[in-house]
Amino acid sequence: MTTLIVIAKEPLPGKAKTRLHPPFTLEQAAELAAAAIDDTLAAVADLPASRRILLFEGTHPPRSADGYEIMPQTSGDLDQRLAAAFDAVDGPAVLIGMDTPQLQAADLAPAFGEGAVDAWFGPAADGGFWAFGMREPRGDLIRGVPMSRDDTGAIQLNRLEAAGLRVGMLRELTDVDTFDDARRVAAAAPATAFARLFTQYASAASSSQV
Repeated sequence: MTTLIVIAKEPLPGKAKTRLHPPFTLEQAAELAAAAIDDTLAAVADLPASRRILLFEGTHPPRSADGYEIMPQTSGDLDQRLAAAFDAVDGPAVLIGMDTPQLQAADLAPAFGEGAVDAWFGPAADGGFWAFGMREPRGDLIRGVPMSRDDTGAIQLNRLEAAGLRVGMLRELTDVDTFDDARRVAAAAPATAFARLFTQYASAASSSQV
């Protein structure tokens, strides 16, 4: 059985999705981040996870995380926080972020199957990754990988392959960082709460500039 880990931080104005400001206000950016969290958790609700963990930075977890164990993020850079989460679990584990609200259960389902691989890797369009899983979790295979770079995914994938792991690839998704990212994601998944909120705010921002 597989543990599902979702990493997120509390969507507070000035703390979440700040690269969406402008054209959105910091409050709107935070509300879009909250919608992305809710969409992500809804998308994975029916996956056969034996354990669900919200790796959380903040004091007020979202209501949509009901049923999740809340695991505070450790201090340190992102690679250290991810590594600590994998070191804290036993058995197969898959970690995803909350930056891909267009996620569908089918995108992640292979990582919950019985495939003959040792790790799963979901590349992101910006060069990072949106999903990462290991049959035998090892934090040392993440620790030291430089994060938030256009070669982060390539470095992490090379780290896995150099360790002799057989890696299964998931489909590439776009992380929401910038306004253009958000527009592409909203267009790809118009039925999500994120897309509806984005459309509302983008229309208002456009009208205010006329």
